[in-house]
Amino acid sequence: MEIKVAKFGGSSLANASQFRKVRNIVEADPTRRYIIPSAPGKRDKHDHKITDLLYKCHVLAQKGQPFTEVFALIKERYLTICTELGLSLDLQADLDEIEARIKAGASADYTASRGEFLNGKILAAYLGFAFVDAADVIFFDAEGRFNAVKTQTVLSRELARYPRAVIPGFYGSTAGGQIHTFTRGGSDITGAIIARGVNAALYENWTDVPGFLMADPRVVKNPKPIREVTYRELRELAYMGASVLHEEAIFPVREAKIPINIKNTNDPEAPGTLIVSDNGNYRPPGSITGIAGRKGFTIIAIEKTLMHSELGFGRKLLSVIEDHGISFEHMPSGIDTISLVIADNQLNPNKLDQVLADIDHVCKPDSIEVIKDIALIATVGLGMAYTPGIAAKLFTALAAGGVNVRMIDQGSSEINIIVGVENKDFEEAMRRIYNAFVPPETPSL
Repeated sequence: MEIKVAKFGGSSLANASQFRKVRNIVEADPTRRYIIPSAPGKRDKHDHKITDLLYKCHVLAQKGQPFTEVFALIKERYLTICTELGLSLDLQADLDEIEARIKAGASADYTASRGEFLNGKILAAYLGFAFVDAADVIFFDAEGRFNAVKTQTVLSRELARYPRAVIPGFYGSTAGGQIHTFTRGGSDITGAIIARGVNAALYENWTDVPGFLMADPRVVKNPKPIREVTYRELRELAYMGASVLHEEAIFPVREAKIPINIKNTNDPEAPGTLIVSDNGNYRPPGSITGIAGRKGFTIIAIEKTLMHSELGFGRKLLSVIEDHGISFEHMPSGIDTISLVIADNQLNPNKLDQVLADIDHVCKPDSIEVIKDIALIATVGLGMAYTPGIAAKLFTALAAGGVNVRMIDQGSSEINIIVGVENKDFEEAMRRIYNAFVPPETPSL
């Protein structure tokens, strides 16, 4: 029998009603054999995520302040879920131990991980699956780096003992037995690791959205869903701000060529978005997969006559920003010009002045221009590769909207075109590009 691994996010397990939806989904397909839960999310906009409450308990404990009232909210949530699901599971001993350990100075990682730990116990009991503690199968080294080799070995061996199991997301353990967590959203990573460990046919990531959309719905009205996207395209879109799946969750399954299906717990029959390997399949000529963008960049434009013939000029320029602990996003260049596109969060006013002074001293350019308040927009799609007229369509659309393009960069793979526009033109530029490539729906008769 093939294996599917299914990860359910916090909104999918926020209360007993959502737990019932999850059980229906799991029981509808017997190949869904390994389930990865997040901690309970918000039940409504006024509610709290359990992980946030746990972090608050840790902060209060570290300050020597009482956290009883906050922890009472956590207890109430879990006990209410158990009661409403009719479970005889006794979590009181676990809750007492967690509260005592937080009071005794438990780490932030241990404290935060208990959200997934407790939710995993509840879900395992509700589904009738085995509970496998992530600390026993997912490992980090002494420096906190994920130990893929050890994890793969132990995970494959241990899960072979259980035809069906629930493994909490977000955390694992170090060689010394201490709990260590991934970054926030790390349950996505856990799910991908489990999928690779059991050689799954599919990794399902269940959330509260219908998958990826072609553009941000806060900017573009009713953007179309993306039914299928390749790992390469997803990487480009995620980098530019499109976020449904934790970016690091792509890599374990990408290496194993396991597809990912983003699905909606509240609409399980909808197809969602399927993330697949490239396999040489290109989109229809001229088509795009999606558009994503971010505000908040600065361009440092350097000009120097005969720059192209000055040996080591690029190295000297990059050594300056390296010395200041700055990484750049893009570096478009010409025969006598080179520009660095840098995120504003890496440049405070004092640092920018120091960087400019050092560039002037080390590189001795003819001029340096600083262009602030820049937004980057990436238009992504395998269908763009080798298709004449793509750039013309994009820039014609921007010109028609009166959008001034301050930077152009196209990757060598030709699956994306990135333009830099002023922050004030960001939304208009996004809408113009989308409308140029995505024809409006024709009303049915």
